Amino acid sequence: MAYTPVAYDTYDFANRRHIGPSPAEMEEMLKAVGTSSLEALITETIPASIRQDKPLAWAPLAEHELLAKMREVAAKNKVMTSLIGQGYYGTVTPPAIQRNIFENPAWYTAYTPYQPEIAQGRLEALLNYQTMVCDLTGLDVANASLLDEGTAAAEAMVMAQRQSKSKATAFFVDENCHPQTIAVIQTRAFPLKIEVIVAAPEALEAGKVFGAIFQYPGTFGQVRDFSAEIAALHEAKAIAVVATDLLALCLLKEPGAMGADIAVGSAQRFGVPMGYGGPHAAFMACKDEMKRNMPGRIVGVSIDARGNKAYRLSLQTREQHIRREKATSNVCTAQALLAVMASFYAVFHGPKGLRAIAERVHFLTVRLADALKAAGAKVSPDQFFDTITVEVGVGQAGILAAARQEGLNLRRIGTDRVGISLDETSNDDVLLRVLRAFGIDKAPETGGHLGFDEKLLRTSAYLTHPIFHMNRAESEMMRYMRRLSDRDLALDRAMIPLGSCTMKLNAAAEMMPLSWPEFGALHPFAPADQAAGYHEAISDLSEKLCEITGYDAFSMQPNSGAQGEYAGLLTIQAYHRSRGEGHRDICIIPVSAHGTNPASAQMCGMKVVVVKSSANGDIDVEDFRAKAEAAGDRLAACMITYPSTHGVFEGTVRDICKITHEFGGQVYIDGANMNAMVGLVKPGEIGGDVSHLNLHKTFAIPHGGGGPGMGPIGVKSHLAPFLPGHPETGGQEGPVSAAPYGSASILLISWAYCLMMGGEGLTQATRVAILNANYIAARLRGAYQVLFMGNRGRVAHECILDTRPFAEAGVTVDDIAKRLVDNGFHAPTMSWPVAGTLMVEPTESETKAEIDRFITALLAIREEIKAVEAGEIAAEDSPLRHAPHTVEDLVADWDRKYSREQGCFPPGAFRVDKYWPPVGRIDNVYGDRNLICTCPPLESYLDAAE
Repeated sequence: MAYTPVAYDTYDFANRRHIGPSPAEMEEMLKAVGTSSLEALITETIPASIRQDKPLAWAPLAEHELLAKMREVAAKNKVMTSLIGQGYYGTVTPPAIQRNIFENPAWYTAYTPYQPEIAQGRLEALLNYQTMVCDLTGLDVANASLLDEGTAAAEAMVMAQRQSKSKATAFFVDENCHPQTIAVIQTRAFPLKIEVIVAAPEALEAGKVFGAIFQYPGTFGQVRDFSAEIAALHEAKAIAVVATDLLALCLLKEPGAMGADIAVGSAQRFGVPMGYGGPHAAFMACKDEMKRNMPGRIVGVSIDARGNKAYRLSLQTREQHIRREKATSNVCTAQALLAVMASFYAVFHGPKGLRAIAERVHFLTVRLADALKAAGAKVSPDQFFDTITVEVGVGQAGILAAARQEGLNLRRIGTDRVGISLDETSNDDVLLRVLRAFGIDKAPETGGHLGFDEKLLRTSAYLTHPIFHMNRAESEMMRYMRRLSDRDLALDRAMIPLGSCTMKLNAAAEMMPLSWPEFGALHPFAPADQAAGYHEAISDLSEKLCEITGYDAFSMQPNSGAQGEYAGLLTIQAYHRSRGEGHRDICIIPVSAHGTNPASAQMCGMKVVVVKSSANGDIDVEDFRAKAEAAGDRLAACMITYPSTHGVFEGTVRDICKITHEFGGQVYIDGANMNAMVGLVKPGEIGGDVSHLNLHKTFAIPHGGGGPGMGPIGVKSHLAPFLPGHPETGGQEGPVSAAPYGSASILLISWAYCLMMGGEGLTQATRVAILNANYIAARLRGAYQVLFMGNRGRVAHECILDTRPFAEAGVTVDDIAKRLVDNGFHAPTMSWPVAGTLMVEPTESETKAEIDRFITALLAIREEIKAVEAGEIAAEDSPLRHAPHTVEDLVADWDRKYSREQGCFPPGAFRVDKYWPPVGRIDNVYGDRNLICTCPPLESYLDAAE
């Protein structure tokens, strides 16, 4: 008898690991949807006129093959000891933080804490971060992180303009700021018509500027007190910004003590690897009276339904997607995971530990400076913390080469100087190697003198809150991290069905290389020949993204989707200027476009013209044409999202692109919904000139509790010369991020995803994402109305459930969202893009069982709504209004008009493995009226622990 081997490929990553439903389950789902095959469903969903002709071609790698490939590529990077500084430093990530935070899906797969009841753990960690930043900078309020130091400085400039009472239109920039920071500020200032004055602090004319930024310590090491300059700015009603270094502030006088209004910088050296540029959490702190002008997110303290302490995002209406063209910034993605790492680093070391690290770095630098001076070298500045500059004249190349022979990268400054920045990883061996590069045989013994004036020594206390004084035994630290993660609901617990946010699998194999030193330990400004592995990965990823999108070139620089939009619009503006059409300043944006779009256009100094939707949710083509005609030769661009945020493939997309081009504009297609297009539709072939891709959505980078993200932009060839440049790598346009390739280390995740999925796997993922969404829409038919559907009754990869009719019975979209928590689910996207609705996106990674559990939960909630509608129970007495239910509710006296069973164990909820939210429904109004944005007293932690 002939033996027939099993037809099962164990190593088929796409179909066995990444895609949730099995082939048999897909057949069942297709029956429910009412179509004969997956391809038939796609044909009914996507207009034939936009389908791509050629399939994506490359073959997939198995997980073990991928890891072998990554090892091979990593080996092409040369890990040197980089003493380049310039805002990036070697640091030691405590293994407890690496294993329990950085490598833990409970932390890296969580979403932005818009549903605070299920995000109490990360909110506490971010509150610790804000407290740390406030303490070290000496200012009142900090946000929960920004993208990087350069963009934080640019945000501070615009914030200063809003806050200042000066009528001046210029902003002063200390020439001692890091070069990349100056360049990002200039990029941001240009379209807003802000004049940027770069000069020495002594040249400041306070009456001629609305604000100024100073670097402390300066990029070449200078430490000086800016109190006099800040006083002069205040006299002129201008705002003072200080770009600073958290480790230095453990030893140096804090900016708040100098009178600074705003402080910005990077938390990278608090335990976050350099990663060839990122991701790293930037910080911003300000005086209390300025907090409502601060961009980004602020974690605050409120109370829940029982009056217990609870954390939430405060002042949420500042989010740019809510304010649209009235937004003050397009900042959306933060760097939450990295801020959490930095906050735990501070908890891990405490104030004494941080000061000890700062002292060790400083005194090692003092010894280095003393040894160089003793050998006759000309060392500057006179006052420094961890960075010195040495004049070497024509010997620069020789010294840099000698340093490389010692395994060191020093900073090339001009043609005759060398910069040296020591860090936490520096030791006596590093010191001796540096000196040998200068031809010096030995270092002096430990010196006890400071490298700066004693008047600059910090005298104020910091990190006084008990959380920074907890027992730092590893067992206690590990338990604290576990307690916080247990309070959260992340993707490792349950489906997160957020429309537009694509919370898909972040495979372990994709994540593992990020922890390898060959990728983590590279300085972003290291010589290119030391980063050959990175350049191979970035180049191949770029080629694959070009094949996927139909574009001709990519810039990997933008650190978020919103920043990608901004970069794309700047590229369009530069193209128009090159053709003598710099007057084009109108951007047409349909109401169905992604919420970040209007804010991005506003940041570019564009005038936003809104186009309405037709009754079925499509762009109103006639209104679009009318707006384009009215704009005439002022039309710069249109921004559309495809498929639209209404969850539909519109058949008129080519018409929209044609009209835009007819009037001389460029087409920006927002890539937020690319998860519905990969392998099926290429935006660059249907009329798009530029798109950003949310790699943290479609291409598997995890959301990290609200960041990191990446938003690289693809362009057609005519726009390629105008992509963002960088002081370190060249290019005719300015940078939008501090590092040339943005958060380069996490590009590896998307590259690994593309390699393991292969072209066909990526295409199948798109098909199944569309199947899963249509399955939910079909199963919920009759219980909920799906608000928008295509001409053939299909949705794309997401669907909008209309919950507005329930308001007549007193049931709100909030009630449904909070009730889903009792079922063990994160709520779908609430009230966006249509108020009072839920936008559901299951992604391709969810299994049929999990999707069915979600459907069961929603159907049970609909029955509870029916009971309210029938008058059987009042909305305020129902489990909907009391949701979410906590353990405290379960064990307390029960006087409610429904059973404990119904309240706490609704259909769809696990019983043994049930997720219990740590707090009840949070009072948002109380939190905004009583704004507390630093750690509350220790007693509240004890209460929470009990």
